[in-house]
Amino acid sequence: MEWLNYHHLLYFYVVAREGSVARASTVLSLAQPTISGQIHALERAVGHKLFARSGRNLVLTETGKMAYRYAEEIFALGRELSDTLRGRAAGSVSRLSVGLADAIPKLVVHRLIAPVLQGAERRIILRDGKPDLLVADLAIHALDLVITDAPVAPTIKVRTFNHLLHEGTVTLFAAPKLVARASKNFPESLNGIPFLMPTDNAQLRRSIDQWFADRNWRPEIVGEFEDSAVLKTFGMQGEGVFVGPTVVAEAIKSHYKVKAVGVLEGLKERLYAITLDRKVRNPAVIAIIEGAKHLRE
Repeated sequence: MEWLNYHHLLYFYVVAREGSVARASTVLSLAQPTISGQIHALERAVGHKLFARSGRNLVLTETGKMAYRYAEEIFALGRELSDTLRGRAAGSVSRLSVGLADAIPKLVVHRLIAPVLQGAERRIILRDGKPDLLVADLAIHALDLVITDAPVAPTIKVRTFNHLLHEGTVTLFAAPKLVARASKNFPESLNGIPFLMPTDNAQLRRSIDQWFADRNWRPEIVGEFEDSAVLKTFGMQGEGVFVGPTVVAEAIKSHYKVKAVGVLEGLKERLYAITLDRKVRNPAVIAIIEGAKHLRE
């Protein structure tokens, strides 16, 4: 039995609704070639062309019109299923599906989510990924919540709402062999020190770059990482200094066997909960958002 790829179907559905790949790329926050490739893959899977070109726009073929009607019903049923499962009888095991942007600190995520699991018949599913792909999954109710380091841009037409979960300072950490160098005359010591950075698609990286630019300092960037846990593992081995959330400084020191050098004054890290509704109804998501108010540095 050949299964339908529902990601492909979602991209097809949005292109058909918006009338062009360009507009769909804005809605989905995906590159146009990515969307075009996924639609071509869907056409190969079903064995028919779904679009024909009319000037600069795309119009549905007869097969495309039929596929669009089915897609509307499928996504409507998905929303209905999600609403039904959220309202199931008390005492049953419920699932909470959370998308996590690659760059966000996982120790903070644990602090946010772990209390929700205590004393509840609940199973949690965590998925790492790119924020744009996670938001696309949120749009089709494959996720209940996305946690990321930046709000969804207002230009994206998927109806989402940004809830600030946490705003806090960041601390510089170093392995024992770098502690003396990093600590001497801190923070001026950071000018030219080996530094492990998030990749430039992370909001924290952009904030760090600006922090250094404001002081006319230049760190020696020796590594860039999408996964914050991998970054800290390299830091543990003394490959470079790195920053982490002050709110979990003790956990970082204990887990990665590093020392805190100091807080980078003026530098903040933020985490956001992304939902489809302004007024959140899922009790577990509400608990995460409310519980975040109690995070303390």
